[in-house]
Amino acid sequence: MTSSSGVRIVDSADVSPDAVIGSGSSIWHLAQVREQARLGENCIVGRGAYIGTGVVMGDNCKVQNYALVYEPAILGDGVFIGPAVVLTNDTYPRAINADGSQKSAHDWEPVGVTIERGAAIGARATCVAPVTIGAWATVAAGAVVVKDVPPYALVAGVPARRLAWVGEAGVPLVAGDEAGSWVCPNTGDRYSESDGLLSKESM
Repeated sequence: MTSSSGVRIVDSADVSPDAVIGSGSSIWHLAQVREQARLGENCIVGRGAYIGTGVVMGDNCKVQNYALVYEPAILGDGVFIGPAVVLTNDTYPRAINADGSQKSAHDWEPVGVTIERGAAIGARATCVAPVTIGAWATVAAGAVVVKDVPPYALVAGVPARRLAWVGEAGVPLVAGDEAGSWVCPNTGDRYSESDGLLSKESM
């Protein structure tokens, strides 16, 4: 394992010298971090994970084993990517063009997945670009996300649909005393629902 400036990179990892790795971050066995990727501080990239060219990750992100984060994905602070998650980047994938010629990098335009602060993507879920996963949302294991997920939503299924609301602790919220009010059973934080969106009430 090599270690410098508080960065830990296992010898079997493949990290481009053009990547920027924040202090306190760890890159584990057989992971690959491509050119111009930018990882914030205290990030963890698990065994066999792939971080594509130019991907941007905030601080305190966790990318678990064998997850595939294709460019141009953007991850906010504190994002959790579960094992074997896939963030795609090609809306209309083809190996060849209509004339039969092999597609090159110049024949398509990558589109990305954006995941906002504190959101979590469960094991083996797939997010089909272009989509945005709102702050503190949770995507259940095995879900296939094909449209934007609002903040604090818990989505599951194929295609993914909202089943509940979750708080910043990740626990499903319970209904409050008034219509449109929700409470976190762990923290006591209160949330308000309006027009299909949830927001945290200020204390």
